[in-house]
Parts: sequence; C-alpha cells; structure tokens
Amino acid sequence: MGGMDIKEDMVKDSKLNKDYTTLLDMWREEKQKRQTLEGELSIIKGIGNNSPEMKALQTEVEELKASLARAKEDHQYDNLVHQKEIDKLTRRLNEKL
Repeated sequence: MGGMDIKEDMVKDSKLNKDYTTLLDMWREEKQKRQTLEGELSIIKGIGNNSPEMKALQTEVEELKASLARAKEDHQYDNLVHQKEIDKLTRRLNEKL
C-alpha cells in the first residue's frame, strides 16, 4: 500500500504543480496587459493635454470667457443708462402733472 500512496501523492503534486504553473502564466500575462494599458493611457493623457488642438481649444475658451465678461459689463452699463433715462423721464412726467 505504501507504493500506491507515493504514486497518488506524485500525481497530486504533478497536478498541483501544473495548476500553479498555469495560474502563474495567467498572472504574468495579465500583469503585462495591465502595464501595457497603463503606459498607453499615460501617453494618451500626455498627448491630449499638450496637443496643439487642445491648446487651441483652451485659448478659445479663455477668449470666450473674456468676451462674455465684456458682454456682461456692457449689459450692466446699458441697464444703468436706461434706468437713468427712465428716472429722468419719470421726473419730467411728474413735473408736468
């Protein structure tokens, strides 16, 4: 019986060793894929933020923000002028009544 136990143990050890090797190979493959994707992602992020197209868009955004600020100031000024005109006309109307 002792010989049978050794053979069974050897078969189990061989199967465990094969399973371990398979898992190790899978792990190495997944690790390589992850590292490759991380590298590609960092390249994409770097190019995306520093590309001429992105810089041009950032410049355009800043120009649009400045234009909007000027339009708001103009609108406020126009409102102030109109309010003064309304006040002036209201006073004149009240004076005539």
